[in-house]
Amino acid sequence: MTEILKPLREKIDSIDSQLVTLLVEREKIVHQVADIKEQHDIAVVLPERIEEVINKAAAAGVAQGGTERYLRQIYKRIIELSCDLETDLMKYKD
Repeated sequence: MTEILKPLREKIDSIDSQLVTLLVEREKIVHQVADIKEQHDIAVVLPERIEEVINKAAAAGVAQGGTERYLRQIYKRIIELSCDLETDLMKYKD
């Protein structure tokens, strides 16, 4: 019975592979952001920027037929993890 799902699962696997590549690229940039924030004494959490990123992603996703709530939740979590990573990088740099 699960054989009927195989083509869709293969598509999801392909998308997941692309997502991982993009998330790793994003993580590398977060490392650079953490360095700059530390050098210039900029706070890790910038609420205006967080809201801007979430709104922009949700709007772009909805324009492509996505669900706003789903996209907001995904981006909220990505940003939370990015902020956690920045904090860890700045805390344990030395």
